[in-house]
Amino acid sequence: MHLTPMSLKEYKPGSPFPGVIGRTWEQSSPAWPAPLRSKPGAPNVLFIILDDTGFGHLGCYGSPIRTPNLDRLAKGGLLYNNMHTTALCSPTRACILTGRNHHSNGMGTITETSLGYPGYNGTIPFENGFLSEMLMEAGYNTYAIGKWHVTPAEQTSAAGPYSRWPLGRGFERFYGFLGGDTHQYYPDLIHDNHAIRPPGTPEEGYHLTPDLVDRAIDCIADTKQVAPDKPFFLYFAPGAMHAPHHVPREWADAYAGQFDDGWDAYRQKVFQKQLELGVLPRGTQLSRHDPDVQEWDSLPPEEKRLYARMMEVFAGFLEHTDHHIGRLLKFLEDTGQLDNTLIMVLSDNGASAEGGPHGSVNELKFFNNAPESLAQNLAAMEDLGGPKYFNHYPWGWAWAGDTPFRRWKRETYRGGTTDPFLVHWPRGIQAKGEVRTQYAHAIDMVPTVLDCLGLEPLAEIRGVTQSPIEGVSFKHTFNDGNAASRHRTQYFEMFSSRAIYHDGWRAVCPFPGPSFTEAGEGFGESLLDEDRLRELDAHGWELYHVAQDCSETKNVAEEHRGKLIEMIALWYAEAGRYQVLPLASPTRAVFALERPQLTKDRTRYVYRPHTSPAPENAAVHVLNRPHTITADVEVTRDTEGVLLSHGGLTGGYTFFIQDHKLHYAYNYLGEQEFHLESAVDVPEGRSELRFEFEPTGKPDLKVGRGTPGRGRLYINGDLVAQSTIDATMPVAISLGEGLTCGRDENSPVSQRYDAPFEFTGTLHQVTVDVVGEHVRDTKAEQKAALAKQ
Repeated sequence: MHLTPMSLKEYKPGSPFPGVIGRTWEQSSPAWPAPLRSKPGAPNVLFIILDDTGFGHLGCYGSPIRTPNLDRLAKGGLLYNNMHTTALCSPTRACILTGRNHHSNGMGTITETSLGYPGYNGTIPFENGFLSEMLMEAGYNTYAIGKWHVTPAEQTSAAGPYSRWPLGRGFERFYGFLGGDTHQYYPDLIHDNHAIRPPGTPEEGYHLTPDLVDRAIDCIADTKQVAPDKPFFLYFAPGAMHAPHHVPREWADAYAGQFDDGWDAYRQKVFQKQLELGVLPRGTQLSRHDPDVQEWDSLPPEEKRLYARMMEVFAGFLEHTDHHIGRLLKFLEDTGQLDNTLIMVLSDNGASAEGGPHGSVNELKFFNNAPESLAQNLAAMEDLGGPKYFNHYPWGWAWAGDTPFRRWKRETYRGGTTDPFLVHWPRGIQAKGEVRTQYAHAIDMVPTVLDCLGLEPLAEIRGVTQSPIEGVSFKHTFNDGNAASRHRTQYFEMFSSRAIYHDGWRAVCPFPGPSFTEAGEGFGESLLDEDRLRELDAHGWELYHVAQDCSETKNVAEEHRGKLIEMIALWYAEAGRYQVLPLASPTRAVFALERPQLTKDRTRYVYRPHTSPAPENAAVHVLNRPHTITADVEVTRDTEGVLLSHGGLTGGYTFFIQDHKLHYAYNYLGEQEFHLESAVDVPEGRSELRFEFEPTGKPDLKVGRGTPGRGRLYINGDLVAQSTIDATMPVAISLGEGLTCGRDENSPVSQRYDAPFEFTGTLHQVTVDVVGEHVRDTKAEQKAALAKQ
């Protein structure tokens, strides 16, 4: 019996079989479980999530930085000037993906600084389904490309569990990195559920952003050549514009001299352009000069030049990112998909001030309390943006990047929470190039997509009953610029800085104060106890009528005391509703909390070659304690390569064989290398090779110096080399480049070889024994964690 496609009978899986089952095939009539198909004509969905990009950074928002491809989306779609985020990376991304508030997702902070309370445990509950899970059930292909950072930090090693990795949360394919940032030339790449090496080197022209775009295009092309009518959801989140600010030199050089007049002048120019473009309403005032930011004209010439170059690198990085986003958009256009792709572009928070007041060329120094040297930074200036440094601009540029608002990322003034947001969907939006002023928040993206697709939120996903979506759709604003906002109330909380919006009013309670200068305390130095919280609730709240004063320049708390009290009460009501309490100040005690681990800490770690890198938080902690590294090897006359390495160009250690000799190199923060080399050759055959570190003093954690000591090399028990290692890192070994056995995975720890310098002999295992107390600086560890946002 021949069946034509028209005669196929299908039925919904789980429903009764509608065919006929006889004693034989000839007496029977088949029916098939219906494949999962999307609605005819369903649009593709593309989220482009930028990192650390302020309200005043994109060209279409008044910036002098060239972003023609994103500007094209604004010209052909809509630009929103009243879109909000949580002020931090992981919390915002959780909102974007689930449509629920960050504390409802357990993401009151980043995963690395989670706390043992429902709103802060760093674990997004399965009852808060991801948009990817919803759309996969609607017949979509789902892809995540780039930065993830919503898996508990303790669950990102090869030991898993993988249930909260992208493929466990509804994405069918993933290519990117799991943490908060990564080296753009030597990224820590994950493909689906396993670690891979970058497909190229910086010398070959490799950079992460074009690689991510290539992978995104490949995913779409793979699907469309087989099923051209099947829509996709692509979550595209490059590491840009987070540190390190990495870009090929020609992109930075294109901005030479353009920022020599400084951050104050930048703010003035961008502010005027924003008014001209209609990005800001008439009558908007530029917010005050931030007390924590140096007056540009007061800086010596050499500092001006360094800081201007840092901004040139950032600008080149942004234009480079825009260029490659343009390649993705052109692919969609060339394949006839652009008009029916719903594109939303958002930054996860305001511009980042994590470079500190003077900027940094190696953030690992900041994490280790090591002072930045102006002389060293000036010497590095010509290489900024290249693979040698892990650079970040000073916080004056973050303040400027958030023009016209106050403050920056991590804080709940609008500089931290109000971000560029573009929507482009020619088939679904008639309006072109218009500004939308309706209030919106990252939690509104999921319900808006569902509204556009004609889908209802799922009642359950994989057997788990789903919680209510907490955002509201803003689809009604697409073709009606005068439509009322349906998002009337929104709370904010980040590291005990609080704010609340309601119907055009905004109350803000900064912590520790409106600025570090005015508070007399820096970030992480303030304790929020009950007495201080009462004092803040009595006197620390500010009130702004943002419907008339969008840049928060006129504190009207005294004139509208009743309204302020109402807003404070509303904040507490929302805090109770969304699991915001208890408030926790970012102090040493808070971040020193013990967190659940997959395995207990131990004194003996065994590593084997050809295994995935162990990330920083899962690798053996050798800092500030005696330890030994022992390799069980078989070598020939020509054997060479790395036995064990941890870290990269910016700092780390490596144990290796080269030119028949046994070597150990310790890279102190990219500025000094301690090297031991055996006096004799490594013999052919099976040998035990060992490095020992014996502390000879105490660490000085406050000035960035870990435990000094004496290193020794042994071959089959015989001492073959020894030397002092006067400077070690006290807090963190790497910025993401973890520990690998049998190779140096990404950037080379030592300049004595080229990575990966894979071991060519037989390496059975490497054992690391650690004894003695692990001396820790939890405050510095906190700073290191907070930079991974």
